Amino acid sequence: MDDQHGETRSSLPQLRLGELLAEVQDRIGRIADARIQADGLLDAMLVITSGLDLEVTLRSIVESAVKLVDAQYGALGVRGEGHGLSAFINYGMDEDTRVAIGPLPTGRGVLGLLIDQPKVLRLDDLTSHPESVGFPPNHPPMKTFLGVPIRVRDEIFGNLYLTEKKGGKQFTEDDEVVTKALASAAGIAIDNSRLYEDSRVRQAWMEATRDIGTELLSGTDIDEVLQMVARKSLHLTGSDAAFIAVPEDADQAFGDVTQLVVTVSEGLGADRMIGAVVPIEGSSSGVAFRRRTALRKERLDYGVKELGSAFGPAMISPFRVAEGVSGVLVVLRAAGRGPFDETQLELVSNFANQAALVMQIADASRRMHQLDVLSDRDRIARDLHDHVIQRIFAAGLALQSTLQRTESPDLRQRLSRTIDDLQDTVQDIRTTIFDLQSTSHSATRLRQRINSAVLELTENVDIRAVVRMFGPLSVVDTKLADHAVAVVRETVSNVVHHAQGDTVTVTLSVGNELEIVVSDNGIGMPDNTTTSGLSNLGTRAAECGGTMTVCPGASGSGTDVTWAVPLP
Repeated sequence: MDDQHGETRSSLPQLRLGELLAEVQDRIGRIADARIQADGLLDAMLVITSGLDLEVTLRSIVESAVKLVDAQYGALGVRGEGHGLSAFINYGMDEDTRVAIGPLPTGRGVLGLLIDQPKVLRLDDLTSHPESVGFPPNHPPMKTFLGVPIRVRDEIFGNLYLTEKKGGKQFTEDDEVVTKALASAAGIAIDNSRLYEDSRVRQAWMEATRDIGTELLSGTDIDEVLQMVARKSLHLTGSDAAFIAVPEDADQAFGDVTQLVVTVSEGLGADRMIGAVVPIEGSSSGVAFRRRTALRKERLDYGVKELGSAFGPAMISPFRVAEGVSGVLVVLRAAGRGPFDETQLELVSNFANQAALVMQIADASRRMHQLDVLSDRDRIARDLHDHVIQRIFAAGLALQSTLQRTESPDLRQRLSRTIDDLQDTVQDIRTTIFDLQSTSHSATRLRQRINSAVLELTENVDIRAVVRMFGPLSVVDTKLADHAVAVVRETVSNVVHHAQGDTVTVTLSVGNELEIVVSDNGIGMPDNTTTSGLSNLGTRAAECGGTMTVCPGASGSGTDVTWAVPLP
């Protein structure tokens, strides 16, 4: 008995020593692991804070967290508006698995719990949690779970989700501590990246505004500038389509506008949007137009059947001017894409306002230039009337006096023709005065077209052409001007090919109606003869509510063709 007691007493110190050694080894191991983990945390912090690109930063945060706690899978869910996630960046799954799973999580189950209650959550069995809603088909099994919120300036940016610690182990309190530390560093890195991204985006919008101003003030056509506005808005907001809609009548009072018309479009479905009508009542664009306030919509209330259902999130920003709104800028994302945020709405609204202001300044500059041009035209018209016409008239009187004193038939004929030429010149100058005093380009354009048509038909033949124009040509619209040119071409062509004369006179008069008289001194037209060309001119006159007559020349030779239609 004594020997047995002695053996027991001698073995107790050895047992205690073994336990002590095991505990010491365990603590040394923990210290070593903690040191390794601390070194890993430091390396991870350096990695995630070294970049400024937000998307790259978010991916490096997830990857660093997975490696730091030896997890198999990781993800970072960015908190969206309300209850949900606006982005979900995962790590550890191959592309085939991600495709097989389908749509990314939106914030249900345990993920939603962390959105509603942003605090650390460590679970040994994820599937046994009351909030668990299971996994979708083809999702890899996950059991252990560690969720840690990421704060940016005291606001919850999102959450880190880590699952399946390798080796079948559980996540430990040390894992929780280092992940929280990493999340704190991640918050700083995200804040820096967001500040950089915000600065970069604002700089891009400023450059876009500058480009618009440069184009407008350099005289670029307004339609081209609006196309640029839509294109830059599409690019800078990451949208799929953009369009600009304006009132049908630009001079209509703001309160009287009932519908807008799409005049500019970029991106998806651009071709079918052009010309689409957007009613003020019942459309998101109409609400933004009436309220003069930018809107952000989860889905656009179109009021435009041409747009179909391909689009989802939208922003509508009015072009605000002092007296109202000159139109709306709409940017759209495809259905299923994430919504626009308030910062984007602010930026696109500022861009639209700046563009509207620059367009207004450019329009005022163009009007000032137009006034200067009109002032110069008035001065030239006065000089032509007061000086040039009077001098030509005096020269004509002198020639008429000389004509009465000469007895040479040849000289009398030459003087008479010169006097007629001077009268034609005076009439041309008076027509030019009408054109100069007109604010419309149509007057000058019609005069040029008539002169060009006559010159083209007579320049290579031995026929003298005289063109006279009376009255305000600016009141002749484009359609009627096309008819007038066709009439002149047909009648002068007939003179050149059939009349056998040496003079053709084209007289165009604008009063209560547009009247064109083409006269020649040829052989005249045989009775009961009608060419297909003249028949077509009669049809044109009838379509315009007018008449056409063909009769012998007033001087007894040649033919007079008179084509007259009322002004619209």
